[in-house]
Formats: sequence, C-alpha cells, structure tokens
Amino acid sequence: MIQFDNSYARLPEGFFTRTAPTPVRDARLVALNRPLAERLGLDADWLAGPEGLQMLAGNALPDGAEPIAQAYAGHQFGGFSPQLGDGRAVLLGEIVAPDGIRFDIQLKGAGPTPFSRRGDGRAWLGPVLREYLVSEFMAAFGIPTTRALAAVSTGEQVIREQLLPGAVLTRVASSHIRVGTFEFYAARGDLDRLRLLAQHVMARHYPDAKTPAQLLQAVVDAQAATIAGWMGLGFIHGVMNTDNMSVSGETIDYGPCAFMDGYKPAQVFSSIDAGGRYAWNEQPNIAVWNLAQLASCLVPLMGNDDAAVAEATRIVHSFPEIYKAEGHRRFAAKLGISTPRPEDQALIDRLLDLMAAGRADFTRVFAGLSDGTARDEFTDRDGYDLWARDWQARIQGLADAPAVMARANPRRIPRNHRIEQAIAAARDDGDFTLFHRLDAALRDPFTDRAEWDDLAQAPLADEIVQRTFCGT
Repeated sequence: MIQFDNSYARLPEGFFTRTAPTPVRDARLVALNRPLAERLGLDADWLAGPEGLQMLAGNALPDGAEPIAQAYAGHQFGGFSPQLGDGRAVLLGEIVAPDGIRFDIQLKGAGPTPFSRRGDGRAWLGPVLREYLVSEFMAAFGIPTTRALAAVSTGEQVIREQLLPGAVLTRVASSHIRVGTFEFYAARGDLDRLRLLAQHVMARHYPDAKTPAQLLQAVVDAQAATIAGWMGLGFIHGVMNTDNMSVSGETIDYGPCAFMDGYKPAQVFSSIDAGGRYAWNEQPNIAVWNLAQLASCLVPLMGNDDAAVAEATRIVHSFPEIYKAEGHRRFAAKLGISTPRPEDQALIDRLLDLMAAGRADFTRVFAGLSDGTARDEFTDRDGYDLWARDWQARIQGLADAPAVMARANPRRIPRNHRIEQAIAAARDDGDFTLFHRLDAALRDPFTDRAEWDDLAQAPLADEIVQRTFCGT
C-alpha cells in the first residue's frame, strides 16, 4: 500500500546501518493524521486498519521498505561527539508524494539500533504526544517542520526515572539529514562520502545549488527563515545541538521544546540547559555557531585553502542580516504592517521592552492587538497607551492591517501546561480526550471558537511549567 523509493538507502555503506524495528507487544492507534496521509498520497483507512497499524508500530514491514538507522555526529552543548546516529529511530524508507516531493517515513521509538549507546531505543508516550501536537501546530502556522503521521501506544513500559507507557511516533520529513551528518564524515576525513552527501543534499533539497558554497548559502537562508519563525511565536527549541539541526531547514527533534507564556527574552525551559545556551534570545546566535560547523565540513570540498575559508566565513556571516530582515518582516506583520520600513524596528522593540518589563503574555499581547484586549496584559498601561498611540498612527490607512495581524498572530499555541495536562491524563488514566481536543484546536490556531477559549488562556500561577524534559 506504500510505494517506496529509497534514495538514501542507495548510498554506499557507511551512511547507515540496516536495522529493522523491534516489534511491540500490543499496538494501539492513538492518533492518525489523515490530512497528512492524504498529502502524502497514502490510504488513511489502510493505515488505520490492522495491517497499517502493524507497520506504524514497527511490527511489520511493508513491501519496498528498507529500514535503516542513519549515522551522524554532533556538537552537543558545544562539545563534539564523533558518533551519535539514530539511537531510537528507524527510517522505513522514502515516498514521493503526488506533487513529486520526496519524504522520509521514520519510526521514532522503534527499538535499539547499533547507535543506541546502551539506550533502550524506545520512546515513552509523553514526548510522542508533545512532538505530535507541537510539530502539527508548527505546520499549521507555516513553519518548516517535520510532521507527525501517527502515534501508537505499544502496550509496554519503558524505564526512565520511573516506569512509563511506551509509544512510537511515525515522523515525516523532507529528510533527516543534519549538520551532524556532515560532521560525521568530516571528522573522519572521509572526503568521498562527504562529497556524496553534499551531492545528495543538493539534488534532494537545493537543486539550484551546484557547488558546496551554494549549498552552504542555501542552508543559511533556510535556517534564517525557520528561526525567525520560531522567534515570532515565542518558541524555544531547547536543544539546538548540531545533530538536531536539519539541513533542509525543517524544525526537528522537539524534545524539551516549549513556548513562552510571559515574555522573558532569556527564557529557558529545558532541564538540561542549565547555562541558558539555548535560551529564546540566543537561538539566532546558536544557529550561526551551528552553521559555522557545517561550513567547516564543507571547506575541504570548496578547495581547502584560504580562499575557501574566506568564502565559507562570508556565507556564514550573511546569516545575521538575512535573519534580521526575516525577523523584521515577521514582527512587523504581527503589528499589521505588511511592508515594513527600517524605522518600524523601534516600534517593535518598544513593545517588546514593555512586555519584558511586566512579563506580559507573548501570545495574548499580539493576538489582543486585533480585538483591543492587548492592554489588559500589561502592568504599565500608561506606557502601553503611549506605544499604542504611535502604533495606531503607523497603521492608519493600512487597509490590510487586520488581515495581516490575523495571519501572523495565533489565538492559540501549544501552551506548556495544556500539553502537560494532556500527557498526564494519557499516562495516568489512558485518557486521550484533552490530547485530541488540543490537536483539533491547534490545527486551526487563528480562528476564535468559543469552545476553545480556555485553551487561549495563560496558565494560572500553579499551572506554570518551569522545566521540560527530553524523555530519553
């Protein structure tokens, strides 16, 4: 029922290990993303049926699947690990959608692989539900991202700090190739495989790029746009290691991700980011750092001389201006300005400073600009009034301002406390009601719906989530 065309598996040995998923005891379908199945040209009814369920759980391999675990390295919190790889994920294969776009189909939590590093290779239910909700929200908002095709409970328990219910996420991506994939071969001085990898990525993602330098620039451009999208949502990835940065520009490996409630530029949620390396306001800087690691990998393919180093450096240093322009456009749109001017940045910065001073709710402020409720989010309302006077003067005569704001400012985001509530209900009681309610509401984040008003509310004091966890 699935037509595979596995280009990555046709690369030489050394890019992956051939690894089958480990079967689970009692597979049960938690969620199936029918719109995504249709987008991919897959039969959703078959996927939801007995045969499809066994595939989504990793219990059966469909014809044409070539399951592999991909090799990669990575800088984790700045320190280099020469071998990481898919320790709990198996790439079943690739499909070509009806529009000709190629996608990976991967099972995350599918059991141990040669890269598991003594891990169990499994996922527990909580991170699977989190990634499902957040990645599909990002897709609905238009941020490049991996997608969630299905979530399946396994009927087994996994050991973390306690026994927890297991699950498998079927993840879809334009590829799972990372900056760390390039680092794997560069660290070994394997120029042949490094060159093959670059050629594969250019053919698959950036067909207009013909040289390693053009490939680097394309990745810089893609990452600048994606991270500007993150910033405009108050999204904090949480673990921006190079093995978690996709060269396609897609958001990948959600792990301890979270969204800001009250605006704090240096906000950190991840329990493993004690130093704030991956704080909200550090994400553009970390992107530059990660891209510099990719550039170092590509320099040997660019000539491996001073000229190549200079060219790679110039390309990486182009990120801040590209990001600045994209970020300026996104935040101007949040104010209703479709064609921003340079002086609009001062207006944006003044609002953000007011928000930071009183920890105003990031999402509710911008959503409230449309309906006049933004002022309620501020402790310094006189300061807001002065800002609002200048803002109103700026958008006066802009007939499209309401529509621009409506497209840029979601009414609902995946609030951390709501995700935690959904996970707790599923974990403790096997109750997925809140999960499915959130899934429906977050697929339509722009529309006011009375039955979802509670999901747009900021957390109460005792609901605020202070820390998030990877789940590995």
